[in-house]
Parts: sequence; C-alpha cells; structure tokens
Amino acid sequence: MPMSLAPRVSWIQHAARLLLGGALLLAGTGHLTTQRQAFQAQVPTWLPLDPDFVVVASGIVELALGAALIALPRHRIPVGALVAAFFVAIFPGNISQSLTQTDAFGLNTDQARLIRLFFQPLLVAWALWSTGAWAAWRAGRRGRRAAG
Repeated sequence: MPMSLAPRVSWIQHAARLLLGGALLLAGTGHLTTQRQAFQAQVPTWLPLDPDFVVVASGIVELALGAALIALPRHRIPVGALVAAFFVAIFPGNISQSLTQTDAFGLNTDQARLIRLFFQPLLVAWALWSTGAWAAWRAGRRGRRAAG
C-alpha cells in the first residue's frame, strides 16, 4: 500500500512503535550476550536445530526488526506485519517452556509460565496496532469488498 494511502497513526501509536523497537533491540542484545543461556530454555526440544544457533539467529532477527521499527517509519506497515509474524513464530518456544516446566526469566512456576503465554498475543497486537498494519489490512479488505 503506498504511503499516501496508508492509514495515519497517532502519536501514541508512534511512541508505542518506538518502544516496541527498543524492547526488541534490548531482547536481541540479551540473546547475544548475558541472557543467551536463559533464552535457550525456550527452544523446543523437538526442534532439530542447535539451541544456541536458534537463540543467536532469533537475537539477530530481533535486532533487525527492532532497528527497522525505529529507523524505517516509511515501511512501518510491512515491518509491523513481519514483527507480528515473528512473535507468532516464536510462540511454540513459550509453549514448550511451559509444557516442559523449564525455569527461566523468573518464570519458575507453572502459573507464571501459563500467564506468560497470554502475553504473546498482546505482543502481536502491539506490533500490528502501533505500526498501522492492522488498519491497513482492514482498509485493504474494505477496498476489495467495494470493488468486488
């Protein structure tokens, strides 16, 4: 969707996009440094990849997505969709951590790990709302309905 047709975002959405970008930069840095071991607890045991590789790769992706959210406002809609897709893609790791009862990040009870699962959809919604990707998707659907 050309930017001239892209839904406008409020200053709150703009600030939320920047905050999400900063959070991804912080998380990505943690993947590559001090929290590298803890993040391995979220790598599902059934995934046929080395857990350290998964943590490093996802950290690099988080750094790239965080930087894009901050530095590429003209591309906020596709970046928002990519960030939302990333949050969906890593959700199995959160489920695995809960099912295997693996402690990490202070999530040392079944209740804490279960509550954590409910925050992942909020991250998806945050990415889509703060970038205007949700509004753009809805506008595209309305346009297709009117044309069809």
